[in-house]
Amino acid sequence: MAIHSTRARLIQRTATHAVLIVFALIAVFPIWQVVNISLRPGDQLLSTSLEFIPAQAAASNYIRLFTERDFLRWMGNSSLVSAAVTVTGVIFASMAGYGFSRFRFFGRRIGLLSLLTTQMFPATMLLLPMYIMLIKLGLINTYLGIVIVYSATALPFCIWTMKGYYDTIPVSLEEAARIDGCTQFKAFYKIILPLAAPALVITALFSFMTAWSEYLVAAQILQDTTLWTLPVGLKSFESSMSTEWGLYGAASIVVMIPVVVLFLMLSRYLVSGLTLGSVKG
Repeated sequence: MAIHSTRARLIQRTATHAVLIVFALIAVFPIWQVVNISLRPGDQLLSTSLEFIPAQAAASNYIRLFTERDFLRWMGNSSLVSAAVTVTGVIFASMAGYGFSRFRFFGRRIGLLSLLTTQMFPATMLLLPMYIMLIKLGLINTYLGIVIVYSATALPFCIWTMKGYYDTIPVSLEEAARIDGCTQFKAFYKIILPLAAPALVITALFSFMTAWSEYLVAAQILQDTTLWTLPVGLKSFESSMSTEWGLYGAASIVVMIPVVVLFLMLSRYLVSGLTLGSVKG
């Protein structure tokens, strides 16, 4: 009986690993294709070869990316915008989420529902009204304008995430801090924020991703080539007659690296931040 049980567990484990390997290969295949394209000479998009690495593989596309194009400028611009959006998202979402979680005030429920409602519409629907507002404020073709748009897009989700996580933290901790002489803000800063670190990581990562890979809004607001972010800059590899697929592939791999590094560094916070924040609404 024990032998049959052990054999069944072994078969189940083998089948599970086989399924996971298949799905992992499916997920990795597009990345391998992009790496393959970036290493091909010229601008070859399609190939009949099944070689894992192209026969004439070279790093020429990566060299051209950094020497012949303004890639470093675009990366610096994207880093600046993404950092500004991340800081803005963390500061405003942490305070707004705390207010919605701890205080009962007139319009609280309507405010929460309004934030939730904004997530039902794609960002493209908000592009026209935001564009008109930026024109009236004189913020077209400025980093401040695009930071405002990105922050407004990311904040509703971030506020709900922070609010849900604050709901899981006992109010008694703040009450004890208030008895010991802490003000409301000091109790929030010293007690609640350190406990909410996983949710803050989720907020920071979502805000960063909102700004790092967005193209449509940036293409409309940033008209000066010196202000281009990475997605807008990569679009310049495409022309009416041809597309520089090798540069596209090389740039895609380089752009992906910071995001992957961030996910690996913050992975231990992601599960707890997403699960605990969804316990209470």
